[in-house]
Amino acid sequence: MTERDAELHGCWRLISFNTELQDSSERTQPWGADPNGYLSFSSDGRMMVLVTARMREPGSTDERMVGLFRTMMAYTGRYRVDGNRFITKIDSSWNEAWNGSEQERFYKLDGDTLEVSTAWMPNPLVPGNPIGRAILGFIRE
Repeated sequence: MTERDAELHGCWRLISFNTELQDSSERTQPWGADPNGYLSFSSDGRMMVLVTARMREPGSTDERMVGLFRTMMAYTGRYRVDGNRFITKIDSSWNEAWNGSEQERFYKLDGDTLEVSTAWMPNPLVPGNPIGRAILGFIRE
């Protein structure tokens, strides 16, 4: 374990979730101004993340169940730190397509605040799937 690994250890509470379009730099909050979630890094090399929109209704119908799926993200796996990024080998995910994959995230740490961003990729939350990225803000718990 390196010093870079150790500075991520612990539990982080989500305080913001934005998407940014590459062409225009336009930022939006697809799940509102007050998303819910946590990110945890353990000293044994495992990370877990759960992010949801704050205002969600119970899934009592198929339509509502689909809505719940579209307003959440959760996965876990073993991670490694490489410079300003961490790479997670996913072993369990809300999205079966991610299981067995490696997910790369870039991060900036400033005291007890952590910014995590994805690579630029087609944005599934925007019609036409323009190139964008997600930027999440966390505070140490």
